[in-house]
Amino acid sequence: MSYIERIKSYHLDVLKEIGNIGAGNAATALSTLLNKSIDMKVPSVRIVSFQEITDLVGGADKVVAAIFLRLEGDAPGSMFLLIPVAEAEQLIRRLTGDVTFQLSEPPFDELGLSALQEMGNILAGSYLSALSDFTRLNLQPSVPALSIDLAGAILSFGLIEVSQVSDYTIVIDTEVNEMDNELSQSSGHFFLLPDPTAFEQIFTALGVEMDE
Repeated sequence: MSYIERIKSYHLDVLKEIGNIGAGNAATALSTLLNKSIDMKVPSVRIVSFQEITDLVGGADKVVAAIFLRLEGDAPGSMFLLIPVAEAEQLIRRLTGDVTFQLSEPPFDELGLSALQEMGNILAGSYLSALSDFTRLNLQPSVPALSIDLAGAILSFGLIEVSQVSDYTIVIDTEVNEMDNELSQSSGHFFLLPDPTAFEQIFTALGVEMDE
């Protein structure tokens, strides 16, 4: 039985709980950054094949804002944060106060792009910090890279190396809400792609039995 077939729903429940702790830490950081009350949560964590990734973001022809970083250390892998362009624009407008910011066509405002990259850095860092605290694994993220492009193009480029050694990714759904504005909800997907041996390292470190 492969390691993917041995992963059960309760394994994902552990990752969901860790994700919500990370989301709470990220919400605190974003609240300070925005000077607004921000709530974040992780409604679900699942494992999907690479073929399913583009469907989750609306198809290969969907334009998205993507933040990519590589993980090194005890559980090497890669991480993507994908956000629909319309929601990324809303987030940047709230971050910068620039109501004219747009991602529909270049050139894009550099300040807005920097703000989005910093937000992605905060989110990724919060999740990885929570995961590292629980697993006691050394996880070192690279400097995040930002791209605005078709989801299919971004994922094809980013998964070329990873797809040679794995076929699956952990999807951490994320919702961001401004608590005094019901219309401000934004959602995105974190794709955590541990290298094959890292899957077992993560779950073993969490103390969850991987039944043969």
